[in-house]
Amino acid sequence: MAERTDVYFVDGVRTPFGRAGEKGMYWGTRADDLIVKAMIGLLERNPSLPKDRVDDVAIAATTQQGDQGLTLGRTAAILAGLPLSVPGYAIDRMCAGAMTSVTTTAGGIAFGAYDVAIAGGVEHMGRHPMGADADPNPRFLAEKLVSADALNMGMTAERLHDRFPALTKERADRFGMRSQQKLAAAYEAGKIQPDLVPVALRSEAGYGMATVDEGLRPDTTMEGLAGLKTPFRPHGRVTAGNASPLTDGATVSLLASAEAATELGLTKKMRLVSFAFAGVAPEVMGIGPIPSTEKALKKAGLTIDDIGAFELNEAFAVQVLSLLDHFGIDDDDPRVNPWGGAIAVGHPLASSGVRLMIQLARQFEERPDVRYGLTAMCVGLGQGGSVIWENPHYNEKKA
Repeated sequence: MAERTDVYFVDGVRTPFGRAGEKGMYWGTRADDLIVKAMIGLLERNPSLPKDRVDDVAIAATTQQGDQGLTLGRTAAILAGLPLSVPGYAIDRMCAGAMTSVTTTAGGIAFGAYDVAIAGGVEHMGRHPMGADADPNPRFLAEKLVSADALNMGMTAERLHDRFPALTKERADRFGMRSQQKLAAAYEAGKIQPDLVPVALRSEAGYGMATVDEGLRPDTTMEGLAGLKTPFRPHGRVTAGNASPLTDGATVSLLASAEAATELGLTKKMRLVSFAFAGVAPEVMGIGPIPSTEKALKKAGLTIDDIGAFELNEAFAVQVLSLLDHFGIDDDDPRVNPWGGAIAVGHPLASSGVRLMIQLARQFEERPDVRYGLTAMCVGLGQGGSVIWENPHYNEKKA
């Protein structure tokens, strides 16, 4: 059997994330136009890449219908100006769609079938709410395979609070507030803007330009969070302040083998070390990243102590806190989401995995003392996904 080829995350960009719904900035924008805009931005940033060298395009969406359907990877590739010789396909693993686009195409590179691939995701939750037009098989409830509310992500988060009494609402609120503060500080320091692709907007008010994420609330306070409604159950603990909002947006990344990256003059921002997906009971889907992270660490021959940077998707604060408690990591550990997360920036389902990678790659550039990083997320229907990356800038002397 041939030796495995090293796979590198070469680059990644995203659109600014917008609030879903009629008041959101992307209400008048098509979902496929969001991913096409991101892809064009990615190709423009990497002019040394001949477009016909892209071997495949994998684009994820959770609700594959309308302008978010029709084999997105292929249609987006054509619309973004890639040659007709470049194939493409669509992926669905709910929240881990873009993450799976990356790991699947990376597998093709590692196997030697691809040299270069484009992987990403888009979700227009305003146009396509999660589960819209879905028709779950009646056996799920008739045979009690899952709880009746297993598809209600907010209820699954409430169950984590029930299961782990140490995960209090106050901890979740504080984590949510810190996410907002950290994202605002990252914007202030110019950390986020370099990887955003501006998107032209059209609305009743006229034309505009999306250049920043729409969900920022840097003035969030614990007092304000304490008074928010608990929509999923009376006197619950999950609120709009400690959960990610419904969001529209697209992300896309460029992956390459070590040899192709060198040949084409592409950057090597991160090396893929290992990845894993795992299943858990759908009713407590938030604990999914715990077994997937343990699996990925075992495959890599590493322990959690080897991870110097964490980008964890904040679908709900309680979900991140459950992972931190499991691994004995403090709520305020500076290695965790230093630039904030999905509670502040938003979580356009199938897009979010690559956003985590974009932020981790930037942190690697600044942190030669960090050798390994983790991107991880919970996934609807009871799954978790984890990818471990190595920092090519790592310098043992600075560690």
